[in-house]
Amino acid sequence: MEANVISCTAWVKKGVAAAVPEKVELRPDELEKIIKETQAALASDDDSDGEAAASKTQSNTESKGESSTAGTDEYNFKTYDNESGDMYCHISNIATFGKSGKDPLITNDEEDSDKEDDIIKADDNLVLFGHVEGDASILEVFVYNDREGSFYCHHDILLPSFPLCIEWLDYDPTSPKPSNLCAIGNMTPIIEVWDLDLIDCLEPAYKLGRRPSKVKNQKRIGHKDAVLDVSWNHNYMHVLASGSVDQTVLLWDLENGKPVNKLGPFNEKVQTLKWHPREAHQLLTGCADGLVNLFDCMNETPVTSWKASGEVEKVLWDHHDENYCIASTDNGYIEYFDVRKRKPLWQIKGHEKEVTGLSLSMSCRGLLVSCSNDGVIKVWDIDQKVPTLVWEQTSNLGAIQCLAANPDNGFIFTVGGDNKAHNFKVLDLMEVPAVREKFVERVASKNPVELRQEMMDVAEDMEDMELESSESSSTKKKKQLKNVQHKD
Repeated sequence: MEANVISCTAWVKKGVAAAVPEKVELRPDELEKIIKETQAALASDDDSDGEAAASKTQSNTESKGESSTAGTDEYNFKTYDNESGDMYCHISNIATFGKSGKDPLITNDEEDSDKEDDIIKADDNLVLFGHVEGDASILEVFVYNDREGSFYCHHDILLPSFPLCIEWLDYDPTSPKPSNLCAIGNMTPIIEVWDLDLIDCLEPAYKLGRRPSKVKNQKRIGHKDAVLDVSWNHNYMHVLASGSVDQTVLLWDLENGKPVNKLGPFNEKVQTLKWHPREAHQLLTGCADGLVNLFDCMNETPVTSWKASGEVEKVLWDHHDENYCIASTDNGYIEYFDVRKRKPLWQIKGHEKEVTGLSLSMSCRGLLVSCSNDGVIKVWDIDQKVPTLVWEQTSNLGAIQCLAANPDNGFIFTVGGDNKAHNFKVLDLMEVPAVREKFVERVASKNPVELRQEMMDVAEDMEDMELESSESSSTKKKKQLKNVQHKD
């Protein structure tokens, strides 16, 4: 059965994306160069594995003997694998464009009627989905506008490997300006950082990590196995943390693309991690051995550890009160910790299977959403000593794999699962009466951006009023002067 699953998701806040993303148009020679470089990289990766595989293939062939139909191999299937490496080598003979760079066979120059859909407005969010369908791994970039009720796929990016985690960041070491990027951890040891403001790009903006190569005499940089989670440090913007199956956490310096510190030791794979919202050196990690660790990254050992009730699936800081953090486990538990104490403040059996999604509303205190491989989405009120279940729903998304909160609207979340027919949705909790009645009064009336905009609007209104008042006063003086002159 072929996979069709949304494995990870993330939001991009409003006003970040380029209004008109740049479209990459490669010449045939540039495309051929990229393909050849990719072939060379694949050929040099894991040389020893390749040699072992070749040896195994040869042994199997010798033990089975030649096929009795070898003389009738009309389509030369025996050498198919050997030829596949050259299948794109003559692409320049296929794609021949003129000096204008356009296909001469396309004569219709009419503009696309849907061209307006390509424009990303200032009040649009982007939603990122790591999608695996069959053998294809894709990063899908959707546009969402809560005011208009619009939600559509803007563009997508073909990925080289199964995506496991996504983190948005705006730090580009090659540019002093904020960017619109996302880091993706996948089934390989290499972290890729893609530019979301580029359409039809074939390569990431940059990569973190490098495989060893005997052919190129290169040593390994970074992880040795799949990257399960990444977290960007909003306080030190050039720092990214990553956790891996290889039982390590690496801290990357994005300025030079190399790890500057390794945390541990861990006894199992590191499945989840999150930087503290304000304390730049504090990193929360969750491990398959059941330990939740709080690291001070100036040191290499945890300052605090807690034993969870199972393998740790997700960790999360309570950004409404940063002395607290939350963890979920593979046996369905959700646990709440005070960083100043040794035991959890509370733990609840939230789900029947792994709690794969755990997210707090950005603006509504106490609103926690959880989801699980059991296919159930739940909303909790944790702003009290004992958490209470506010609402639950068995979704039609299959086994739910991921969850993310909208950074601009505290009631909107994205959820992804493995149902072939329907594997993702945008969840608007304002449409759920029980949730709306419970939380609507807790939402901050204005977030900082809205408040700043409102202050600017008020200032402009005052200037207009002063101007109108000044003009009115001037008009009155002129009328008074005319009256005086008339009387005289």
